[in-house]
Amino acid sequence: MAHKTLHSNQKLFTLSLILLSLSLLIFFIFFGSKNNIVNRFKVETDQPNQLFTNPRWFDLIQEESNGKKIKVGLVNFNDDEVSQYEVHGHSSLVDTVRVHFDCVSKVREWKDFFPVWINEDSNLHPPTCPEIPMPRLEEYWDLNVVVAKVPCDGWTTEAGMRDVFRLQVNLVVANLLVRSGWAKGPDVKWEVYAVFIGHCGPMPEIFRCDDLLRKEGDHWVYKPELKRLKQKVLMPPGTCQIAYPFGKTDNARQNKLKNRQFNHREAYVTVLHSSEAYVCGAIALAQSIIRTNSTKDLLLLHDEHVSPRSLTGLRTAGWKTRQIERIRSPFAEKGSYNEWNYSKLRIWLLTWYRKVVFIDSDFLVFKNMDWVFHYPQISAAGNDRTLFNSGIMVIEPSLCTFEDLMLKSFKVGSYNGGDQGFLNEVFTWWHRLPKEVNFLKYFDGNHSLNREKIPDDLSAIHYLGLKPWMCYRDYDCNWDIKERQVFASDKAHEKWWQVYDEMPERLKLYCGLSPHMNWRIKKWRRIAKKLSLPDEHWKIGVTDPRQYNLVQ
Repeated sequence: MAHKTLHSNQKLFTLSLILLSLSLLIFFIFFGSKNNIVNRFKVETDQPNQLFTNPRWFDLIQEESNGKKIKVGLVNFNDDEVSQYEVHGHSSLVDTVRVHFDCVSKVREWKDFFPVWINEDSNLHPPTCPEIPMPRLEEYWDLNVVVAKVPCDGWTTEAGMRDVFRLQVNLVVANLLVRSGWAKGPDVKWEVYAVFIGHCGPMPEIFRCDDLLRKEGDHWVYKPELKRLKQKVLMPPGTCQIAYPFGKTDNARQNKLKNRQFNHREAYVTVLHSSEAYVCGAIALAQSIIRTNSTKDLLLLHDEHVSPRSLTGLRTAGWKTRQIERIRSPFAEKGSYNEWNYSKLRIWLLTWYRKVVFIDSDFLVFKNMDWVFHYPQISAAGNDRTLFNSGIMVIEPSLCTFEDLMLKSFKVGSYNGGDQGFLNEVFTWWHRLPKEVNFLKYFDGNHSLNREKIPDDLSAIHYLGLKPWMCYRDYDCNWDIKERQVFASDKAHEKWWQVYDEMPERLKLYCGLSPHMNWRIKKWRRIAKKLSLPDEHWKIGVTDPRQYNLVQ
């Protein structure tokens, strides 16, 4: 019995030693690590500024540059910050230079660079842009990295998003990178990087999310594609001037001819969703583009509301088709015309194309517009105030841009509840296309006298208001509704029907009138007659045969 008791005590003693050892081990591990953490945190926080003692971007760029010494340009830093950098920075691995430039005048506002209207027709006094000062670029030709503090005050507001100094800082960085990256010549590989410090980050219109290497906290590290960035810095600083196609030189034209086999990487794209109301318009649009001998693809995105019969007609007209899932506009009212207009954002998913030109299906094209593909994202025609019209715009597909747009769609408002209002808040810096590519069928005030003097050399007309295929061909039925007369033009109406007349008979079948559409037109005519509208279009005798051959 005593032997058993002794054996039990030995086992208990052994177990106690094991537990004591484990406790001591845990104690040393925990408190040793804790002290190390405390000491490491103390070292970091005791330094004057972590930005300068241990830049979060430095290790990444040093790894990319194979440990070579790098030259860093500092943009928008004050004297104290520059001094701290020079004292606490990696002096053996980094040369620093402060980039000097004059700040843009504080009296300048966004509307000065993005006016509502400019005189495109005058050769004597072409429009000019206010100055946005840049550094003396020849003094900063050998930078490897440009580090910039981004102005972020009020950036979530309209005023902050359209801040001229914020634009200047972004353009300064872009110009410095392009100057350094191309200084050695096109055959010399000279890698350049941008580091933006600030919670708002750089302007996505200039620095693409595709070029983002890393984001940590409020540090954004980019390795930009210089060819695209160069195109951006060659653009006017705003829509105060018409933008011009990139590379309009003889060499560029020759290269374009050599690379024609890559034309399939570009496409005109339109979107149909929620109904079949625009099927006829899309058919006429495709036919009008084909008539101009375009070399680009025609791609139509559609949801399940477009019937197989309509898809047959659309494909016969020239469209390649691809089904999508529509996207609801978060700020649109239920049942409104723009409730599902965010479906247009799907065009950023077309990443097998280098570039696409989105075009609404209520357009007609009269002249070849393939030259528009030489413009960068976002290029569009003006609409109102500092805003562009999203009816036609140049897009560079990108998965990360689509993801970013979807995240912002629930946070960023839309002045009209639809895609145009949203896109204008996301892409505040855009490039003005000439009005000939998006002639808005809209006439008010003094412009009402020009409704029947539509220029014959237009590239495209945007049929706002009631669409031609929704009216009798005899006249523009926008005349029959007083509030819509700003959209009325018999001349523009006639141009649409000329394209219709040249379409094959099998395609005209998709442009018929339904009993409801016919009833609606007759109702408008009766109301116009009752009101005795002074234009007296309601007196015109209707000869359109579609009124007798109604489709179900």
